[in-house]
Parts: sequence; C-alpha cells; structure tokens
Amino acid sequence: MSPAMTKSITLNGAPHRSAAATIADLVRELELVPEKVAVERNGEIVPRSTLGEAPLADGDKLEIVHFVGGGDQAAKSGDDDTWTVAGRTFRSRLIVGTGKYKSFEQNAAAVAASGAEIVTVAVRRVNVSDPKAPMLTDFIDPKKITYLPNTAGCFTGEDAVRTLRLAREAGGWDLVKLEVLGEARTLYPDMRETLKATEVLAKEGFLPMVYCADDPIAAKQLEDAGAVAIMPLGAPIGSGLGIQNRVMIRLIVEGAKVPVLVDAGVGTASDAAVGMELGCDGILMNTAIAEAKDPIRMARAMKLAVEAGREAYLAGRMARRMYADPSSPLAGLI
Repeated sequence: MSPAMTKSITLNGAPHRSAAATIADLVRELELVPEKVAVERNGEIVPRSTLGEAPLADGDKLEIVHFVGGGDQAAKSGDDDTWTVAGRTFRSRLIVGTGKYKSFEQNAAAVAASGAEIVTVAVRRVNVSDPKAPMLTDFIDPKKITYLPNTAGCFTGEDAVRTLRLAREAGGWDLVKLEVLGEARTLYPDMRETLKATEVLAKEGFLPMVYCADDPIAAKQLEDAGAVAIMPLGAPIGSGLGIQNRVMIRLIVEGAKVPVLVDAGVGTASDAAVGMELGCDGILMNTAIAEAKDPIRMARAMKLAVEAGREAYLAGRMARRMYADPSSPLAGLI
C-alpha cells in the first residue's frame, strides 16, 4: 500500500490508515459482515444501501458498531394472557438482558430456559482487530427472538439518541429501550435528559420503552412524550435488592395507559413475583440470572415466578386483616 494512496481516518476512536475509496471498501478491508454492522461518519448515519457510493475521505471520523451482550413459547395455562407493546404481542412477560454471562452459549441457554421472547442488547464498537470474533447474533437469532437495542452506558440524551440511530441502521429496529444515566455510582436515571431524548426519538419514529425513576409524575410525562412502555426501577441496576417502593410502582401501574415493566433491581424469583403481583405487565432482568450460581436454573425459576405472580394478580389476593380469622368454624367444637 503506497503511503501516498492511504487516508488518515479515525476509526472507533483510534487512528487508522486505509486505501479504501468508499466506506463499503473499508468494511470489506476490515473483513466485517455488512449485514451485521452500522456505520456513522462524522456524526451522521450512513445508510447501508449507500455504503458503496459513500466516499472515504482523509480526516473522516467513523464509528462501526454491532450488537453485543449487554423463540416461540409453548402454550401453557393462561396461554391467552398476552401483552402488547406498540402493536406487538408477546406471550412471555419476562425480558432478559445479554450481559455478564460467561459465554454466548450460556447466554443463549438461559434465554431458552427463561422462555423470553425479547432480549435487550447493547450497541458497541466492533473489534476491528478481530472481525471474525463470535457475535451475539451467532447464538441468539434475531429472527426468532426480538432484539431490544438499549442505551446502557449513556449519560446524555444526545449520546442515547445517537446510539439508537446506529441501532436502527444496524438492524432496522424501531422498538428500543432508552436509558439515560445520571451518574456512574448509582446508575439512577437522569429524568430531564431521559424526557428530552424520549421526545426526540418519538418524533423520529422510534418506539421507546423507557427506563425511569419510580415516580408516577415522571412516568406520566414520559408517556405524554411518546414512550410506548414505562420501565421504573425496582432498585439500583445490578443491586439485587428487590422492589424497594411497591407503593410508587403500584401508582405508576394505575396511572399508565401503556405497559409498565419493572426494570432493574430484581435479585431472585420472589422479587419477580412481587412485581407481577403489583399489576406490572412484565419484568426485565439481567444480573439476577447471569450472576446466579446456576444461571440456567435461575432462568427457569424466573419464568415460573413471573407466571405465578401474574396468576396471583389476576386471581386477586385476599384482604389484609389486623387480627386472626380462623379457617375452620368454631361452632361444633368437641
């Protein structure tokens, strides 16, 4: 390669030299699969259909990303009890993440055991030094399981919107999960940035399911801004503390006209059941399964817990009483 023919560009944040004439040539030069990546040049998405005509210029800044770990369920009892978000109907009310697993194989096995029909996926830069490395899509088929691209790790609304634009280009997904974090220590949502990003995404045709604080006022504002689902935290992300504020979750459920799903904080099966007993439409979890001593068994437990909690909610629990009420009649005692 003649130095005079090469261009100096910035690729995924690092200096890179290439003789490619177009972005498509660069993708091929990196031995990447075009159908599995999305490209941003100088802050603008380059549609995949135009990569062959998009010239690569000296000084260009490019981001090339893909999805990383960040099926039909057999009919059971209550198989008609489906839920719908943005016009899409699902049987399983359990959504699982794809991060923290020991391997893609373990992740795929856990998804199968959970019965989940939706998985959240993070959008990350491709590893240009090893383009043939295994990818999540090699193990969890997006044609069988609904991918829900999320903005994990974004601390501004602008970064979150930019990430989801890349996600839509990479896979065509418009149903997305938005989260904008306020700080790294608590991973609590920045509601001001979250609301602004929700408005932008809705105007651009996205269908955002939005991670938020357990605040019924904020939840209503997000719904009015275009959120297709409200996802209040049960406890800090990855904490496993369980649902800390049942009263607020219940108020959010009562006031929402879109699905409500507990997102973050679930640690074990009883936590998932509690969320469903409060009337939530579903539960999203990652760490509770991935960091269990036996992730596959925990995935099955979570599946059963979500189903049991839903059944209990539909059945209607007994009234709470201050004093004992005997189950057996006292009349006729010997």
